[in-house]
Amino acid sequence: MTLFADVVATSETAAATSKRTTKVQALAALLGRLDADDVLPVVGFLTGVPRQGRIGVGWATVAGIDVPHAAEPSLTISAVDEALSRIAVTTGTGSTAARSALLTDLFERATGTEADFLWRLLTGELRQGALEGVMADAVAKAAAVPIAAVRRAAMFAGDLGRAAVVALADGVDGLEAIGLTPLHPVQPMLAATSPSVREALAETGLASVEWKLDGARIQVHRVGDDVRVYTRNLNDVTERLPQVADAVRGFPADGVVLDGEALGVDDVGRPHLFQDTMSRFGADAVGVAVGLQAFFFDVLHVDGDDLVDRPLSDRIEVLDRVVGRARVPSLVTADVEAAEAFAADALAHGHEGVMVKALTSTYDAGRRGGAWRKVKPVHTLDLVVLAAEWGHGRRRGWLSNLHLGARGADGGFVMVGKTFKGMTDELLAWQTIRLQEIAEREDGYTVYVRPELVVEVALDGVQVSRRYAGGVALRFARIRGYRPDKSPADADTIEAVQAMVSR
Repeated sequence: MTLFADVVATSETAAATSKRTTKVQALAALLGRLDADDVLPVVGFLTGVPRQGRIGVGWATVAGIDVPHAAEPSLTISAVDEALSRIAVTTGTGSTAARSALLTDLFERATGTEADFLWRLLTGELRQGALEGVMADAVAKAAAVPIAAVRRAAMFAGDLGRAAVVALADGVDGLEAIGLTPLHPVQPMLAATSPSVREALAETGLASVEWKLDGARIQVHRVGDDVRVYTRNLNDVTERLPQVADAVRGFPADGVVLDGEALGVDDVGRPHLFQDTMSRFGADAVGVAVGLQAFFFDVLHVDGDDLVDRPLSDRIEVLDRVVGRARVPSLVTADVEAAEAFAADALAHGHEGVMVKALTSTYDAGRRGGAWRKVKPVHTLDLVVLAAEWGHGRRRGWLSNLHLGARGADGGFVMVGKTFKGMTDELLAWQTIRLQEIAEREDGYTVYVRPELVVEVALDGVQVSRRYAGGVALRFARIRGYRPDKSPADADTIEAVQAMVSR
């Protein structure tokens, strides 16, 4: 049995380097010496997503655990995996206390280093550079199989961990035996970002330019009257979207796998705000997600015919035939002016931009390649740094996650969000020194500073939120840079941030 300490040590090795090859070598070495039963949980641990998914444990629960740790490592991988499984199924009356007790026992059995890893894993703070792309390379190296075979199997299995188990046990023959099976979700294809339609078309050539809907990504499978609806994380939400299932049962195909968005729209077809859609659809919502409609932009399978290796031009023809008016509006063109006009029309209808997809592209599931490009207007705000949290992994020793505030009517500042994205190593090093120079207090995890520094923040939008006093929160915020030319008095007001909710 492999000790959990080996996983933690491998994570530290991956976090300590920016070289992809070194990360891959460390991960592959660990995978190569694991027992078969340990492969699935370890892939989840090292990609920051336990195989149990959401287990009902948040930051507050983990932060409240204060126990002495083991002096020497004794936890095995299977023991940690079993503990997380027990926590995941602990529900109902008294479950909060029961989960806390299970966590406390786990943390007492862990060394200090192991406990730190668990803390970061359970709170989503595990940033070591061992994301799925790196892990897929490691699986291929450990199993001595082509990376393309691993990616394809992971796509069809909907889980890199399961593909890793097969690769290490049965090699390339086992991977090639994994195919697309309707009613079994597959990983969705992802898109890269382009700053403009012109630059996107320069990458793709002749393309399908499509409205980018600001909804919830869904994948819908049908075999006869049996329909399943999955989220982008491959969770089954069929019971939450019966209206989508009913609509797909009416399509002229007995078996089909579709990729699309669930979106709320008003009486004239304008989209509801993203947070309104997610409040009915998200993980914390209950009951039927009333008022959401499905719009589709791709088809992976129809009536026994797998289409993932066919060009988008072929898939579009099938999609139009199958879904009809439920198709996301699109334009096939290589003309920049025509595409820009189409993008402007999408924005005028309340959508967040366009997707530009190479007409020759296959459905490369689970990868963020260049064949699909998303183009969205970039909003920016000038905000004040209120605090910063100490980083983990590669960012250990640096102040990383910034607390951002907008200017309030009383001259103070109202927190509107956090972000650790967009920072270079040089910027992290500089701000660690500078923020400590203006620190007012520290609680061991967060350094609170005088509101003196202004940063320019790029964001995708603003949504209503009760998390912060201003009633709003930034969406996908990332730092563009500090603005030494601006004082806190020049920062954007909370009213300006709140006004962006309706954009």
